[in-house]
Amino acid sequence: QVQLVESGGGSVQAGGSLRLSCAASPVSYGCMAWFRQAPGKEREGVATIASDGRATYSDFVEGRFTISQDNAKNTLYLQMNGLTPEDTAMYLCAASIWRTCSGFSVKSYNSWGQGTQVTVSS
Repeated sequence: QVQLVESGGGSVQAGGSLRLSCAASPVSYGCMAWFRQAPGKEREGVATIASDGRATYSDFVEGRFTISQDNAKNTLYLQMNGLTPEDTAMYLCAASIWRTCSGFSVKSYNSWGQGTQVTVSS
């Protein structure tokens, strides 16, 4: 399956911003998504984007995050603004063989990256 490598995580103070990247190789033609997982918690979806650019977000995003993709570079992005300590988690990107997105079921995604850590301090 497609190889996914995340980058851009780090430690920021509350109210700060981060931009995460996910490089896909060789290419990804289907739905892509960002998930996150905090210690002791279940993996939860953050945002999805279809190959045509249509995006969906989980309710907790509340307009703070933006998912996008650069087709020429075959790279997925997640711009995160207004970060809070509740956003602290390992952020993972995922890819599906299906062109359209169908929510945040982990069964819909066949490829996963190793994750990049986001830590938000108060």
